[in-house]
Amino acid sequence: MTRSTTFLPSGRLLPVIIATGLFMENLDATVLSTALPTIARDFGTSPIHLKLALTSYLLALAIFIPASGWMADRFGARTVFRGAIVVFGAGSIACGLSNGLTELVAARVLQGVGGAMMVPVGRLIILKTTPKHDLVNAMAWLTIPALLGPVTGPPLGGFITTYFSWRWIFWINIPIAVLGIVLASLFVPNVREDERRPFDLLGFVLVGPGLAALLTGATLAGLGLVEPSTTLALVAGGVVLLALFVRHALVSPAPIIELKLLRFPTFRASVVGGFLFRVGVGATPFLLPLLFQLGFNFTPFESGLLTLSTGLGAMAMKTLASTVLRRYGFRTVLVANAVLSSAFVAAPALFHAGMPVALIAATLLAGGFVRSLQFTSVNVSAVAEVPDHLMGRVTSFTAVLQELSGSVGVSVAALGLQASQSAFGSTALTAPMFPPVFLLVGGIAALSTLLFLQLPRDAGSNMLAPAERPVAARAAATAPEPLQRL
Repeated sequence: MTRSTTFLPSGRLLPVIIATGLFMENLDATVLSTALPTIARDFGTSPIHLKLALTSYLLALAIFIPASGWMADRFGARTVFRGAIVVFGAGSIACGLSNGLTELVAARVLQGVGGAMMVPVGRLIILKTTPKHDLVNAMAWLTIPALLGPVTGPPLGGFITTYFSWRWIFWINIPIAVLGIVLASLFVPNVREDERRPFDLLGFVLVGPGLAALLTGATLAGLGLVEPSTTLALVAGGVVLLALFVRHALVSPAPIIELKLLRFPTFRASVVGGFLFRVGVGATPFLLPLLFQLGFNFTPFESGLLTLSTGLGAMAMKTLASTVLRRYGFRTVLVANAVLSSAFVAAPALFHAGMPVALIAATLLAGGFVRSLQFTSVNVSAVAEVPDHLMGRVTSFTAVLQELSGSVGVSVAALGLQASQSAFGSTALTAPMFPPVFLLVGGIAALSTLLFLQLPRDAGSNMLAPAERPVAARAAATAPEPLQRL
């Protein structure tokens, strides 16, 4: 691996700079979720149809993320990271100028192309410049600014939507993008691999369209926007292409997504269990604003003030994660905390209009706290057995699964709401329609426990700083939240 002559910042400064891009993406995702009911009203469409604005972005991420590791090794991580910020900023401007659902979806796809390079390449820079025993510490400083997105996004998006125009929730990304470009140019090393592996064009042609067809079909299911036969054809075509990719990846010397990483038991259990957990968690940013605004008649600003509690809980965990993991071990934490976190995913099923707001906020705060610990454990333990030279391929693999889980979570939540509407015989979304859906996604998250039980008892022990280094212990934090869409 070679580096440019650019000055390599300290172990704290570099993650904070990388987090500028991650903060921008997380802020964008959370403010959009808060504004969905208002945007749907302006566009004259159903709030459930607006799930396309969320899933189209995640879809673009899933399609283009596989190429991110190769591009970083070929052109340099700083070059790709900086260009990704530019593309994401251009997509943000286009979102703000959209006048209909089709335009907004197209602009979100453009944002997704930028995000596909920005998030995994930023994480790759940290993985390639940080010793394994300091990785949790580095993730702490990566997460601190990034977590400000989920904390500030809901109230900021609600405030802008309530008192100004929802379009400004996208345009506020521009000054952040400019700052990120300047800092990346000054301080981020242009790391790349000396050995340049060929680009797996056949793999990209199979996995990209395969994911696009499968997720598009799943997203359109039940919306009535296309014929059922079209939806079925998309899903079937996606499954066929992905099956062909699996066959190709198992024999190719350098596939675009390295499926052979699944031979590492810790990686396999962590990413598959993490996928199930994120499906449940990925549904909540879509469900909560709809419940609060359409079910409880809160304003977008009031809704945003409530949902920021989740981000506050995640930030609070940053000071405790390493201590908890070092004391109990990854396996114990992953198993026990999966049960607890899943219960909090399902907890909004108990919310009702007469419930004290403080109790709702406390529940969301506690849920964000334990959820953040789970993301830390999943992300860090996944790379425990993986050699350093495969880190670029790990980044592509895990990032694709993370974005897929978010898209699947939103689609499951939307289908659940549609089923509730049918059961109640109403086209309007009301509060009683939400509890079954929260129980459903909480149950999906709980299934991750079965995978975490397969981990060896000493899984991830090499990823924690030695106990005699109290500074590293105090700096412990959550895993990079921008990678999994709070």
